[in-house]
Amino acid sequence: MRGTTVLPGEGDSGEPSGDGMPTHRLEVPMPNALPFAIGTFDTIGPMSRAAFPHRHTFHEIVHVTGGTGRHVVDLNGCALRPPHLCFIAPGQVHHWEDATGLEGRVILFTDDFLLDHPTDRDVLRGLGRRATLALPDEAAEWTARLVADLEGEYRSGAAGFHSVLRSLLHVLVVRAARLPSARTAAAQPAQPRSRPDSVAAEFMALVNGPAGASHSVRTYAERLGVSVGYLSEAVKASTGRTPGELIRQARVHEAKRLLLHTELTVRQVAARTGFGDPAYFCRFFRRETGTSPGDFRRGTGDFHHDHRLQSIARPPASA
Repeated sequence: MRGTTVLPGEGDSGEPSGDGMPTHRLEVPMPNALPFAIGTFDTIGPMSRAAFPHRHTFHEIVHVTGGTGRHVVDLNGCALRPPHLCFIAPGQVHHWEDATGLEGRVILFTDDFLLDHPTDRDVLRGLGRRATLALPDEAAEWTARLVADLEGEYRSGAAGFHSVLRSLLHVLVVRAARLPSARTAAAQPAQPRSRPDSVAAEFMALVNGPAGASHSVRTYAERLGVSVGYLSEAVKASTGRTPGELIRQARVHEAKRLLLHTELTVRQVAARTGFGDPAYFCRFFRRETGTSPGDFRRGTGDFHHDHRLQSIARPPASA
């Protein structure tokens, strides 16, 4: 599990990042990459405790069981009083201040890993409004059990482990949202958004809505009343990714849902996701996931590599 920090002035294909903020991506060897990882601060790597503000292109959940210092997410900072949970959504800015002796587990995953529970994305963004979520005694116990189960399942690589990981992660997210500190955060008014942030949020709502994946960047820009350039800059600054990348991701998500949960033919799935040419859809799907629509439906392409996010690989069971 190796990370790459894209420094200000750099980005995908070398283009400027837009806001001068370092963006952390993940790189792993091929093949058989899984867009999920869990480990200690040491095994995940030095970026897991970075002291400088930076963005991620993936979700991060941190179960802190020891250490001192502060954790800052966007404009919210809080002293560490373990045990507690920290949630960082893609595009959020976070860092650790004067942190020493950090202990616990770091969970990393992409939006693609939330295929079975896509609404968890909104829950996770809500949880990210607090720098830390306190864990009362009972919550500390079930959190420790869930995190241990996640790590054990991840390292075992047993048959069907990827679906178990998704289910355990969903339980962790739902239970965390029930915590008193999470409900308090939800009740607090959100920080006023800048115009670019508002445009980016509206774009995300549209692209993740019904039939959202079938439109072009230009169509979205026209609907939002901004230029393509402005939309691209706003979305890249807010999420660390381009509108085109997010539309492609939404198309892949929808295609996977239809392939897994309906009897639609590949031609019909292509049409539902905005592709008039089924052959082009098949090439797109293979490029984005590393497998064909047919193999994915048959369950032979579950282990795929999202090259746009440079996903995280599962370590050997003996690691």
